[in-house]
Parts: sequence; C-alpha cells; structure tokens
Amino acid sequence: MGGDVRVAVVGAGVSGLTAAYELRRILGGDARIDVLADDVEPGGLLATRAVGPTTLDVGAEAFIVRRPEALALVTELGLADQVVSPGPSRPAIWSAGRLTDLPSPALMGIPSTPEAVRDLLDADERRFVESEPDRPMAWTPGSDVSVGDLVGDRFGPAVVARSLDPMLGGVYSARARDLGLRETIPALAAALDAGASSLTEAVRRVGARATGSGPVFGALRGGYRTLVDALVAAARADIRAPVAVRSVTRAGDGFGLDGIGDYDAVVIATPVWTAGRLLADVAPESAAVFAGVRAAGSAVVAFAVDGRSPLPPHSGVLVASDADLSIKAITLSSRKWPHLRPEPGGVSLLRTSFGRLGEPVVGADADLIARARADLDTVFAAVGLPAPEIVDALVQRWPTGLPHYAPGHLAAMADAVSRLPTGVAVAGSGYRGVGVPACIGTARDAAAGVARDLRAAG
Repeated sequence: MGGDVRVAVVGAGVSGLTAAYELRRILGGDARIDVLADDVEPGGLLATRAVGPTTLDVGAEAFIVRRPEALALVTELGLADQVVSPGPSRPAIWSAGRLTDLPSPALMGIPSTPEAVRDLLDADERRFVESEPDRPMAWTPGSDVSVGDLVGDRFGPAVVARSLDPMLGGVYSARARDLGLRETIPALAAALDAGASSLTEAVRRVGARATGSGPVFGALRGGYRTLVDALVAAARADIRAPVAVRSVTRAGDGFGLDGIGDYDAVVIATPVWTAGRLLADVAPESAAVFAGVRAAGSAVVAFAVDGRSPLPPHSGVLVASDADLSIKAITLSSRKWPHLRPEPGGVSLLRTSFGRLGEPVVGADADLIARARADLDTVFAAVGLPAPEIVDALVQRWPTGLPHYAPGHLAAMADAVSRLPTGVAVAGSGYRGVGVPACIGTARDAAAGVARDLRAAG
C-alpha cells in the first residue's frame, strides 16, 4: 500500500508492538504506523529491571513453547538462539507449614488420581477425593461454570485451596472460584461435554490426549527486554510516548484520536477496560462489554541474594490459598533457569508475588519487602536453610494487572469483538488468554484484520 495509509496502534506492550510489526510486514515500508502509549518506556508487562548487579523480568517471565505464537515471533526476529529452557527442578506447594511436591499427575492442579494430592490432605479429605468417580455427577453439555466451584464440589475445598488455587493464581491472579472452567481449562470442559462420567475420568481423558515432549516453557536469555527491543526495531513505527489517548471517534472514512490526528484504521492494544473507554463512541455495544471486565492487581518483589546463600531444591513455591503467608508464590529464578545461576561472587535471583482479584496489594514498598522477606525466612527455615542474605530488593507494582476470566468471558469477548466496526481491531490479554502467546496471536490477527479492511476500502 502507499505511504498515504495511516494506522494508529494504541498501546506499546507486547500486543501493540507485535501489531505494529505485523502491520509493517503486511503494509510495507511506506505505510505510516504510529504507536501511541501512555508509558514512557515500551514493553508494558514485559518489564526487565535492574536488581543488584544484574537484571530480571519482573512482569511476564516465560512463554509456553508448545503454543506456536511466541516461538514463531521470536524466530522471525532472529532471536531463536536466545531461547532458554528451565532446568529439571520442579515447583513445590507451601501448605500447613511445609513444602510438598507439586501434585502429579494432575491438570492445572486437578488430580487425576487420589495419590497425586495425598500429602496435601487429611484422611477425610482423601476419602472424599477417592469417592469422586463413584458419586453421581450432573453435567449439562455447554455449561459455563466456575472451575473452583466444580472442583470444590467434586474433590472438596482443600483440593481447591492447596492445589488448584496455587496453580491458577499464578496465571490469572485470581482464586479458582472466580475463574471460568472454559476460560482456564477448555479441554477439561470438552471432555465433560463429551460424556466423561466423573471429573476424575475427564482429567484422565485430557491427560491421555496430551502430546509433546521437551520443555513446556521458554524464556529469553537477556530477558523480555530483548523481545521488546527487537519488535521496536522491526516495526519501524513512530513510537510516541507518553501520549494520553482519550477517545476514538469517526473522522470521515477513518478515525480520529482526540488531539492527536486522523487515521485510516486503529488497533487498540491497551487493557480491555481501557479499550472500553476509548471505543465508547465508535463501538458502544462492544465498549460496554470491554469496560465491564474487572482488573486483578498484583505486585512482584524481586530479590538479589548472595550467591552463596543456599536455595530450596525447587524451581519455585506456590502458596496454598489457605496457608498463613502474605505472598502467593516464590519463583527461585536462579534455580529454575540455568542461565541465571550465580557466577562466583555473584548473586542469585528470586521473585515473590502478591495480590489476587478482590485482594488489592496495599502498603508501602518497604512494607511489601519486609513481608516478603519474612515469608522467605519462614519457607527457608522449614527446609532447614538459613534466611537468604539480601543484596538488593525491587518492588514492581501492577495496579490493574490482568483481566478477570470469569465464566462466560471468552464467549462475551468473541461476540463483542465481532461487533467492532470495519477498520477497528483490539489486541491484548483481555480477549483470548492472558499469556504472551495469546497476546501475540490477538495482535497478529488484529493487524491482519485492519489490513484487509484497508485493502477492501481501496
């Protein structure tokens, strides 16, 4: 297309930058692509920060390599040789004042055998899990239910608090009772729709169909800043920041961004509730749905500790939601990722996290650091280790954080997106999943969609 084509991308996180890159790839070098962001620095939740003498990702940390989107993008950008895999250590669950191996075999914390959660339950709780296949189960195909309510009914609240909540809380910053089954574990809903006689049977069916070997997760050796920088360079867009976009309105055959300019097409790659505010004039029905999504805030406290301080023999610790700690998880980054292991005289890195939907992170930075340190001391002492010697600490707050994937969220988003006017598209974590691969997928689809609209308009 010619150089008179103007496209605005609102938002400079991974979704906005990927959309800009894809638009450049499709529209060619002459198209005008403006990326407008209210943050000074591009990247959004892909944030790499200095901690002590090194750096660490304090937002998104890794991506699923068995989904194609992130790995394909990284490869296109010439970063395939920077992809690293986690080591062999596995996470543990903190419950009842001790560490227990992550339940296995299980599906996102839902056990496929009673043995998988035996060490997390008392005798009565174990018997309830064991009886699940023999109890009648009423399931209506197509039901859109809370995954926490379903698992609590079939396996009991202890399994939810000590196995399901820790797994889903790290991904969605919410308790399982607030999350939809189809939104979080769609394969399990499909197995129940297909006639599985019990939840145990449904979990086993999904597990039997699971394929693939090798690592599940990957990261970039230099942190996500490597991807952000590569996207900025490849998109060759005019990144304007900080710029506050107030609204999108009609402007002739295109769209106007209040106080900024007119464009032939617009990709909104902000948080979904912000998209609701921006699109209220040009897409009021869709905007109302977007604006109604709740936000789950969180905070990460990252630590650099003396490299001689021993770490627990796990990749991380997921905290049961009925446990007595302030934090919800610990990532033992230098244990999890071999490339982050300390050099002689260096530091080990770890992250702690706070916050879930409806449980906002409160307190000054110093208070969060103190609470995280106290919880670390408790966990380390429980496995016979001295408290880690802290070299530096950093607080990264995400006040709005992640969108709430309530029951029915995916269907509502799909319908709202389908109602957007020609020349407008949305991308980000609010529509088809919260992970980096899902964000990349929505961004590429959004760019391809507006490019088709531009070509159709001539």
